[in-house]
Amino acid sequence: MGGVKTTTKQKIAFSVLFLCTLIVVLPVLFVLWAILKGGAPAINWQFLSTMPREGMREGGIYPAIIGTIYLVSLSVLFSLPIGLFAAIYLNEYAKDNLLTRLIRLAIVNLSGVSSVVYGLFGLALFVNFLKFGVSILSGALTLAIMNLPVIIIASTEALASVPFSFREVSLSLGASRWQTVRYSVLPNAIPGILTGAILSLARAAGETAPILFTVAAFYLPKLPKSIFDQAMALPYHLYIISTQIPNIKTEVRYGTALVLIGIVFSMNIFAVVIRAKFRKKKKW
Repeated sequence: MGGVKTTTKQKIAFSVLFLCTLIVVLPVLFVLWAILKGGAPAINWQFLSTMPREGMREGGIYPAIIGTIYLVSLSVLFSLPIGLFAAIYLNEYAKDNLLTRLIRLAIVNLSGVSSVVYGLFGLALFVNFLKFGVSILSGALTLAIMNLPVIIIASTEALASVPFSFREVSLSLGASRWQTVRYSVLPNAIPGILTGAILSLARAAGETAPILFTVAAFYLPKLPKSIFDQAMALPYHLYIISTQIPNIKTEVRYGTALVLIGIVFSMNIFAVVIRAKFRKKKKW
């Protein structure tokens, strides 16, 4: 009788979990289907490879695509090394005291700060104080700072998940602390670190407020020539054509959203493939 009751409880629990999964997944699938259905008619080579015309009512979104790729790539290039080294220090070198606990608490709190606050911070620091101006560099640095807490938290947890015995064996063989981190800990923590990078990619590609203050141009039918130039970006471009441009075709709005989702999805797939390769090399 006890076995039958346990089996019944398990079935009920699995059914509830399955129902919760459907509640989460179905709205997402519905949104994706609506965007795909509404935006697919607008997707063609001209839409993806030409400059906007007629106040963005005609032409394509090529400058916005390139600007988004620049911003996302540079932001990860800036934030990933700094976040990784910060995580290594906090997990492998820093002592557990009041100061480090306060630092960890501050990092967790910063991960929940609104993106508008980061945008204003980037405007004050990079645009005005450091005189970078409204540029790709200012926008990428602002996005990098916004992504740092996510990368640090994910990397710290990935490093902490590596068994302590790996460190003990390496140190007992005469390796230094850094050699232990470099050759024993870090290779096994890379899948978790890449998870943080994936999350930062998605967030950087979809943010509007930070780039609104630091880089985004309303209408710029040309490509940037340096990191000190303004640029169009897909999130801000989508906001503008949805709220400020009257009589624009609906499929253009959905098509822009579809391209943005496609870029984020492609970057995530690339990162997931790399993460899967490193997971195969894990030693436990």
